[in-house]
Amino acid sequence: MLNKAILMGRLTRDPELRHTQNNTPVASFRLAVDRGRRSADPNQPTADFIDIVAWNQQAEFVSRYFRKGQLVAVCGRIQTRSWTDNNGNNRNAVEVVADEVHFAEPKRDNYDSAPAMGGRPQGGYNQGGYNQGGYNAPAERNAAPAPQQPAFGGGFGGGFDEITDDDGDLPF
Repeated sequence: MLNKAILMGRLTRDPELRHTQNNTPVASFRLAVDRGRRSADPNQPTADFIDIVAWNQQAEFVSRYFRKGQLVAVCGRIQTRSWTDNNGNNRNAVEVVADEVHFAEPKRDNYDSAPAMGGRPQGGYNQGGYNQGGYNAPAERNAAPAPQQPAFGGGFGGGFDEITDDDGDLPF
């Protein structure tokens, strides 16, 4: 038998971290997953809202690093469960139990320091192009070489040097 779910969607709210009676961490969150095609009816929903549950270290990771609106990739299995609510009604749930949860987009937050790397520029990885964070885009032909970065002090690129004799051909 095969039970594998692979989803990519945006968090509809911050993950909620709880602990079981045995102090096992469990995080729950919901993904809005785009259906990929538009209906002729503009009132027809274009996304499915899928409940996700993560356990143990995965739950702690999710609750610490993921926030509402982030694009997230989840691999896991579909699970159904039944219970009786406080009013005596029988309830059912279908959810994905996450085995893996991954960031699916570059970091958007502003962060201004990272002690191990000597600090990062304001704006994160993708704000203002690839030259943020110490990464230097390939130089134009016949252009002056980019200034050299210090080995471990200035920016995220730490230790990478610009290739000055680049002829534009790939090395493989």
